[in-house]
Amino acid sequence: MATQAAVDTDRISFEEFLTAYDGVRAEWVDGEVVEMSPAADRHQDVLEMLATAQRTFVERTGTGIIRSQQLGMRIGNRLRVPDVLFLATEHRHRRTPTHIDGPADFVIEVVSLESRLRDRDEKFHEYEKAGVPEYWIIDPLRETVDLYRLGGDGRYHLADEGDPPRLASEVLRGFWIDPRWLWQEPLPTVDWLLEQWQPR
Repeated sequence: MATQAAVDTDRISFEEFLTAYDGVRAEWVDGEVVEMSPAADRHQDVLEMLATAQRTFVERTGTGIIRSQQLGMRIGNRLRVPDVLFLATEHRHRRTPTHIDGPADFVIEVVSLESRLRDRDEKFHEYEKAGVPEYWIIDPLRETVDLYRLGGDGRYHLADEGDPPRLASEVLRGFWIDPRWLWQEPLPTVDWLLEQWQPR
């Protein structure tokens, strides 16, 4: 006699997640809800500085949209909420009223103690598999920035920081940073950053 498989009542559908967790900072992973811890103060400072500057830069250039900690990205059976994402104008069809359906063009995760394994392992492989062209991992605790670009082999490759250090996006043209900016006290102003990104 066949036995009935146990039903996992903790799992919910994607549609249920969108309804029940509207406005809650949470991710949906294989039917399970992963609520995210509040960001530390330094994490938030770095994140908001970059996101605000990038948003203004993108609005001026008309190249797409920037979202920070608010718009989920559905890739396969997961909905991830990156710290910052850029969706290019030519991919605006991926945008729905509740999320992006498919990969963003550029993703930044700012690492915290709680998120280190998730950002460097789980999300790294998920974003790579989904075809996110650029993945930046900013670690304020270790004061490192790792820029990964998707190669023709479908794998992420670490970009060389250079000397003096400079990391430039190939997706969001004109956007680049000197990683040392992120560890300054005080952090650079948005106006100063936008000045650096002006065509020379």
